[in-house]
Amino acid sequence: MNTSVRRYKRSWKIERLFAWLRNFRRLVVRYEYKDDNFLGMAQLGCIVILLRKCL
Repeated sequence: MNTSVRRYKRSWKIERLFAWLRNFRRLVVRYEYKDDNFLGMAQLGCIVILLRKCL
């Protein structure tokens, strides 16, 4: 497989994840002032997305 095709597939997955994360209002409008809290919310959003896909 060509490396540019592999790179495109990988970037598509990352762009799709960011699009899904934009559905969480707390991540779109950054209410959290501390970086650790924002990171926790981003991780929680990823967990919710994974649970929705697996269940």
